[in-house]
Amino acid sequence: MNSRDFIRQTPSFYATENRYHSIWRSIHADPPLLVGVILLCAFGLFVLYSASGGELAVVRRQALIMLAGILVMFIVSQFNPHVIRRWAPTIYAGGLALLILVLFIGVEANGAKSWLDLPGLPSFQPSEILKISVPLSIAWYLASRPLPPRFKHLFWSAVLIIFPAALIIIQNDTGTAIMVAMSGIFVVLLSGIRWRIVFFGLFSLLLASPAWYLFLAQEHQKNRILTFFDPYRDPTGAGYNIIQSQIAIGSGGLYGKGFGNGGQSHLDFIPESNTDFILAVLAEEFGLFGVLFLICLYLFVLIRGLFIAYFARDMFSRLLAGSITLTLFFYIFVNMAMVSGLVPVIGLPLPLVSRGGTAILTLFISFGLLMSIQTHGKEKVTN
Repeated sequence: MNSRDFIRQTPSFYATENRYHSIWRSIHADPPLLVGVILLCAFGLFVLYSASGGELAVVRRQALIMLAGILVMFIVSQFNPHVIRRWAPTIYAGGLALLILVLFIGVEANGAKSWLDLPGLPSFQPSEILKISVPLSIAWYLASRPLPPRFKHLFWSAVLIIFPAALIIIQNDTGTAIMVAMSGIFVVLLSGIRWRIVFFGLFSLLLASPAWYLFLAQEHQKNRILTFFDPYRDPTGAGYNIIQSQIAIGSGGLYGKGFGNGGQSHLDFIPESNTDFILAVLAEEFGLFGVLFLICLYLFVLIRGLFIAYFARDMFSRLLAGSITLTLFFYIFVNMAMVSGLVPVIGLPLPLVSRGGTAILTLFISFGLLMSIQTHGKEKVTN
């Protein structure tokens, strides 16, 4: 082939490539993020099958929820971030209304009164919606104001964070309250808050911790903290979960015992083996390399999320995408650290791996927002 032939054929190559990108843009999907999410879902179903003792009904239900989540993700991605921004206050107010409704007609499950069971609808956790609405509302509030934020803007941002977090704590769901609070805090941090304010806040929190423990913490919360420092103070009670989890992780070694051969999980030594402590099942059956493979999948999605945040066209999109990505990282880190005994047990599932319902759909809404920010990026969006 001579140089003229190459030049004549080159435009057709670029035309094909442009058509490829235009197809994904037309359906507002981000291929790298979509591939990462699908791989996580597939691997999660694989691990869940073993963690649930081979119960196909559990895996089938999880797969249906994930398919519904993918549909919701594509629906959310169709909305321009500019439209989502306008709806942010309404979404936040709706989430608060549902939280207040839980206080009156909420259903208790696993010690937390955080579920709504409305006629004609499946039961769901309104607190999960706040993981989206809180960063959405704070990004909406701060994006239209001078940055770094002034003290009055930080004050009202704190109000937007503390109010829903307090309502969730009243429902006895500390883990979700922490996640909701952190999703909002990440927006504030990304807005360029001065470091001296950050250090002052951390120092104040450290000083207030003893007072919270002595006067406000409930008995089960105190037990979790004491058990974190010494699980063997109550090896058959509060410390049982973490002790069995550490045994399972340690027995897996580098390569694991093999799929379906985990003694700790299949002999029911690990409570919540298909929800909060599913990582222990993975570590026992697939070893350190299995855990590292899962971490690599998570890192792929997280790096793509940071890429989308970095190249977002407006401040609202940048703050929202950054908060979504950092909240997902915090979600993963806390669960893995909790199962390993590095932080107290607070009852958070492993994203897209643990069995769940509302939490999974919330994650897919987050991915849909990231896709919306990425695929609508070439359209003009005003601050």
